[in-house]
Amino acid sequence: MTPQLAIITGLSGAGRTTASKVLEDLGYYVIDNLPPTLIGSIVDLATAPGSAVDRIALVLDVRGRQFFGDLREILTDLRERDTQLRVLFLEADDDTLVRRYEAARRAHPLSGKDRVVDGIARERELLADLRAEADLVIDTTDVNVHALRDRLVDAFGEAGASGLAVNVVSFGFKHGTPRDADIVMDVRFLPNPHWVEELRPYTGLDAPVRDYVMGQPETGEFLERLNGLLDVMVPAFMKEGKHYLTMAIGCTGGKHRSVVLAEQVAEHIRATGVDVQVEHRDRVKE
Repeated sequence: MTPQLAIITGLSGAGRTTASKVLEDLGYYVIDNLPPTLIGSIVDLATAPGSAVDRIALVLDVRGRQFFGDLREILTDLRERDTQLRVLFLEADDDTLVRRYEAARRAHPLSGKDRVVDGIARERELLADLRAEADLVIDTTDVNVHALRDRLVDAFGEAGASGLAVNVVSFGFKHGTPRDADIVMDVRFLPNPHWVEELRPYTGLDAPVRDYVMGQPETGEFLERLNGLLDVMVPAFMKEGKHYLTMAIGCTGGKHRSVVLAEQVAEHIRATGVDVQVEHRDRVKE
């Protein structure tokens, strides 16, 4: 039996400890700070006759940086061995990471005698290639531990054990583009309900706004073409073995147009039998 292998990595302070605890609760055998060169040996032990381990989570961080040069080759080898491998990369913006370090009164592992922000910059550079190898990137800047746990349970629980899991996120460009998005769509070309006084207090989850947005001729044409594109892309991603896809749909404030379109896109993808989660990141922001 081939075990499920999850690699948890990312920036220090971005939530690796929380992620490892969640996966442990999901039945994964968690090993922290494992040198990447030993990953193959761990998989060999797990697949040996008589082994009862079917889920392994390995936490990799910069403490094992001297081994990182071989990591790309190791991951390629694991995938060629048909290992059920998924790489999770956690990150957050610099200000959030600095605040977390200040609150914990800890030194960044790469800051030395410099500032925490200097250590963060070094770590981003060191982990850039590993981030590129990740199956799932989660930006925890605006995510609390409870929301992170829910996201990880969706991704690594029984429902996310196989196939493709899609996360559709609505957002406002004025609040910043989601860092973990694989695809970003800009719907600011659609008429803005914000400028219709009676619609301004509502959000895209309310019928008056939804009817207004869906009543625009541009909306129907856009959705038809976007859904056609997704009908090609989603099966292709699944064929290539991609486990997670985050699609972000943005308008100016993230309250009206993007919310409506995110719900419509999610409904279309869900109708094809793919697991879809919807998040409206900025719906209640001003």
